Amino acid sequence: MARGYAWVPPTGSRLWRFRYRHNGKARMLSLGEWPGVSLAEARERRDEARALVAQGIDPSAERRAAKDADALTFEAIACEWIARQDLAPATAKKHHWLLERHVLPALGAKPIASITAADVLAMLQALEGRGLLETAMRARSMVSCVFRHAVSTLRAPGDPTVALRGAIKSPKVRHHAAVTDPRQLGDLLRALWTYRGGFVVASALKLAPLVFVRPGELRNAEWQEIDLDAATWCIPAHKMKMRQAHIVPLSTQVVAILRELEPLTGRGQYVFPSPRTPRRCMSENATTAALRALGYSGDTMTAHGFRSTASTLLHEQGYPSDVIERQLAHRESNAVKDAYNRAAHLPERVKMMQAWADYLDGLRKGADVVPIRRGV
Repeated sequence: MARGYAWVPPTGSRLWRFRYRHNGKARMLSLGEWPGVSLAEARERRDEARALVAQGIDPSAERRAAKDADALTFEAIACEWIARQDLAPATAKKHHWLLERHVLPALGAKPIASITAADVLAMLQALEGRGLLETAMRARSMVSCVFRHAVSTLRAPGDPTVALRGAIKSPKVRHHAAVTDPRQLGDLLRALWTYRGGFVVASALKLAPLVFVRPGELRNAEWQEIDLDAATWCIPAHKMKMRQAHIVPLSTQVVAILRELEPLTGRGQYVFPSPRTPRRCMSENATTAALRALGYSGDTMTAHGFRSTASTLLHEQGYPSDVIERQLAHRESNAVKDAYNRAAHLPERVKMMQAWADYLDGLRKGADVVPIRRGV
């Protein structure tokens, strides 16, 4: 006889249970725990289970099938795929934003094996119709990655995005705006040194062209990573885009800026803390807003553009490409060579970074702007 009841185990919990028989065997189904599940809700669940038993259906098996179906939705497998990625925090945040904002509303609840190219195309065309071409491109790439994970774990027959190559417009390639003319760079450096919007942001602005790391790496800098006496900043792998620890030799100019900043923020975790709480670094828009306040639009200069500035001018001055690329923390295409190069070129990089800082000082002070080759 099928019946529901309350069970109180030795732990003192109050659990709703439903006993029934299916194919001649006794079965038990959990209906929840009081008070999270009220008596009225427990009775409703009992009645639903009893109706299934009357139809010859095992409610426990039905529940397991529903859970298995939920585990095979696009959302479940997408979350599983992201969890398996070794992503920098900023990249992981962007992945979650793209997934939750644009992909899951269209595909999240669908069983992944049932999703067709037409389903994915509808999502991409909706983004294209709103002019979000780059977002559509990234969404297609992410969906493809999730499907490849599902295929490799035998939960999907194939990747439907393969059939969608060229189905939507490609976004125009946009490069980070950067100042590369020496005279204009001198003007920019003088402007940076006049910024009065806040000492922490002003210090970050001064350091950005000198160290030319990625903006996220700069604002997330921690004092424990920096050795001012050894003039070295060691960025741990989990903060780097390429997931490899990176060494930034510090010129005398950089050390001077940091020593001036140290009395203000040196007792905390971050070199550039948020003005709202020292437990977080300053926002990613802080230096961008400062550049705008100084009159530099996004079409003229960006925080990321300091990397292009350094790369362009250092190459023009004749520094070896391997040395420049290593300092930019770009990944070597040859994996063996890449592993070796993690510690390579450091003496040359130390000399280059000091020469680069001296060169920028000269531009800022109005010296001859013709690049001079400095050997490494």
